[in-house]
Amino acid sequence: MLRWTGVPYLPQIVSPGIQVSSVILPHPGIESAEDRLLAVDDDMPWAHSGKGRAVRSDEHFHPGDPGSLAPLLDHATEFAREAGRVTLSYFGSVLSADAKGDGSPVTRADREAEAVLREAIQGRFPNHAILGEEYGEEAGTEPIRWILDPIDGTRSFLHGVPLYAVLIGVEMGGEPVLGVAHFPALGETIAAGRGLGCRWWRKAGGNPVSAAVSDEPALSRSVALTTDPEGILVSSVGPGWRSLADRAGFVRGWGDAYGHLLVATGRAEVMVDPVLSPWDAAPFLPILEEAGGRFTDLDGRSTIHGGSGISTNGRLHAQVLELLSERRAQ
Repeated sequence: MLRWTGVPYLPQIVSPGIQVSSVILPHPGIESAEDRLLAVDDDMPWAHSGKGRAVRSDEHFHPGDPGSLAPLLDHATEFAREAGRVTLSYFGSVLSADAKGDGSPVTRADREAEAVLREAIQGRFPNHAILGEEYGEEAGTEPIRWILDPIDGTRSFLHGVPLYAVLIGVEMGGEPVLGVAHFPALGETIAAGRGLGCRWWRKAGGNPVSAAVSDEPALSRSVALTTDPEGILVSSVGPGWRSLADRAGFVRGWGDAYGHLLVATGRAEVMVDPVLSPWDAAPFLPILEEAGGRFTDLDGRSTIHGGSGISTNGRLHAQVLELLSERRAQ
């Protein structure tokens, strides 16, 4: 077990009243924090440089060159797993939560996990910008921005439900180019980069397989998901969602990031989130597209900044958008 102490970033960002002197991260066989942050899993099929290669902070990445994105995706995947280990040290325990301005909860685990992500990114890519749910935005000197959600599904996390995730997305010049969604309590990870395909680890320590959406063409045989089945009915898309749900073969509230994972891995066909922040959506545009599906906002734009998110297997996307276009008057 590695005891990572003296992290310079943590005392600067942890909220008042929370004292953090160290973060315990179990990672057998890695002797130093630097080695831990540079570790690259042998089962990452897009790794070109070998385990432990340091990516220079001045290395050039290009969204149109999958080879240049591969090491960045390797690191993003490892960073997500590191943050996931922090969350697992709290998962299942009794935690107090503060209410943010929008009423959503935030815990010490959220803050510490984001602190670990930021420290890892800044240590390896000091010129990159970072936008995180808990600590806002830090500018960079390169047109590359990491977008972080340390715990997507905090309410699930607080109640011991294992469907929460660590989310990482990376933009280049404002374009989403890679994404990672890691589900620590489930042991599942999905990661994708432009031109690199989409890989799915079904369990911790397992080998990845190619992720692909389902080929189901009929909504009547499809699984449709949303995060809050009651809340969506009173939202602006309530009438459209009711029409969609009436036509779907199976409807459930397996929500937050988990619903988008189910679509990307062919276990569901539709996931509708009428309200999404950029950090909630960040990984899913590249993940869904590389898995053969689509991710858009409610207006059909392929963006993570539209304030909403719809994941589908692609074949059903136009029909889903048409149904959801039935909006409640504001």
